[in-house]
Amino acid sequence: QVQLTESGGGSVQSGGSLILSCVAPRDIYSRYCLGWVRQAAGKDIESVVAIETKGAITYGDSVKGRFTVSRDNAKNTLYLQMNSMKPEDTAIYYCAADEPGSGDSCSDRADEYAHWGQGTQVTVSS
Repeated sequence: QVQLTESGGGSVQSGGSLILSCVAPRDIYSRYCLGWVRQAAGKDIESVVAIETKGAITYGDSVKGRFTVSRDNAKNTLYLQMNSMKPEDTAIYYCAADEPGSGDSCSDRADEYAHWGQGTQVTVSS
């Protein structure tokens, strides 16, 4: 069982900022497809940011220009800096990982990650 540990959720007013952290086992952190996904109440899972094994980063359209992912390789930690937050960012945020496919490829579907953290609630009030 892959353990992904998120922290940093909470409540913030519209326009504010939060940072989420995700600690992963070293092997997972260095070799797997990684990402942040979120699920708002009553809505489908949405990809926030996907990080491919070769480093390519893809942000979801709704967060481009506002959210930034970064890594601390010494700590096996993934961060999600969320700025200019909006009420529609309210959701449970999950750190997710999946073993890459052939050619180190990663799925582009938010719901196809095999491993998920416990999730952390983010609430943005207007």
